[in-house]
Amino acid sequence: MKLPRLLFLVFFLLFAPAISAGESIRPFVAGSLAKILAEHQGKPFVLAFWSVTCAYCPTELKALGKIRKSHPKLDVVLVAADTQEDAPLAAEMVASFGLGKVEQWIFADDMPERLRFEIDQRWHGELPRTHFYDRDHRVKVVSGVVPPQRLADWVKANVQ
Repeated sequence: MKLPRLLFLVFFLLFAPAISAGESIRPFVAGSLAKILAEHQGKPFVLAFWSVTCAYCPTELKALGKIRKSHPKLDVVLVAADTQEDAPLAAEMVASFGLGKVEQWIFADDMPERLRFEIDQRWHGELPRTHFYDRDHRVKVVSGVVPPQRLADWVKANVQ
C-alpha cells in the first residue's frame, strides 16, 4: 500500500467516528423545541441542556447515562448550548457517558439568546438545565445539577 493511501486510511479510521457522530446532531433553531415536543407527544421525557464548556455538565451527563442504563425506556433528549463547530466534541462527550444513542441537538443560531428566550423567557443561560416532561407534557425545570434522588424519583413515577 502506498504511503498516501495508508495515511488516508489512518486519518479516516481515527476521525470518521467523531465526524459522523457530530453530523448526527441536529441543529437546534427557532421552532426546534416545538418539533421536539411534537415528536414526543404523549410520552414522558427528559430534555437536558448542557455545554462542552460547562464545569457541572459532565456530572449531569454521567447521572443521565447511569439512570438510562438501568432504565432503557427512559427517553432523553440532549441539547448542547454550543456551536455547530463543537458538534464532534459534543458527540464524543455524550458517548463517553453512555448517551451516544439518545436524540441530540446543538444550538445553530448566531444569537443563542433567541433560542433561550423561545425555550423559557426566564432562562438566562445557566447550565446544566433540565426539563422533566411528564406524559401530559407538564414540565418541571431544574437549573443546575439534578440531585440523583430527584432524578430517580422522577423516573420511577414516569417511566414504565
